[in-house]
Amino acid sequence: MNHTEQHGIAGPASWTVAPEAVDSSAARALWRAYYTEVSDRYYLLHEGRTTEPEELEREVAAEAGDGLRPPHGVLLVARYGGEPAGTAGVRMVDAGGGVAELKRVFVREGLRGKGGAGVLLGAAEDAARALGARRIVLDTRLDLVEARALYTRHGYAETEPYNDGMYAEVWYAKDLAPVAG
Repeated sequence: MNHTEQHGIAGPASWTVAPEAVDSSAARALWRAYYTEVSDRYYLLHEGRTTEPEELEREVAAEAGDGLRPPHGVLLVARYGGEPAGTAGVRMVDAGGGVAELKRVFVREGLRGKGGAGVLLGAAEDAARALGARRIVLDTRLDLVEARALYTRHGYAETEPYNDGMYAEVWYAKDLAPVAG
């Protein structure tokens, strides 16, 4: 039995999400898995090839995740049964306007369909509120249909472009309700 699915006799594994340094070994491994997957999908769709190893190394090295560091950002790492399983980052893009951006939402392929993406989105929205955000935005690609369905399912709506990112093809936004309390 795979230990990421169950903890001995304690029953099914569960998701936990916590802030983590962008340069931790878990964050780096998850970023590499994320970038490999989205890059390979892009190149397979547009050029009929996977990402070249040198290109992957160059892009992974170039992404330091500085915007996901406190005090204006946070990287969240989800664990399933204690094993690093996914990420979501939040960074303030307009502190005065209360707008945060969602970045790097990813769940490892073998753990998809177990509720982790929804747990990550909820934790990211809470983190955005804690940073002072009243609205959260994101960009993605049209071919990432699973991500687009996830965002729509969780109340994100397509919106006007807010950036001119090289791979940004569709933009989403969600107003964040204040935490009741």
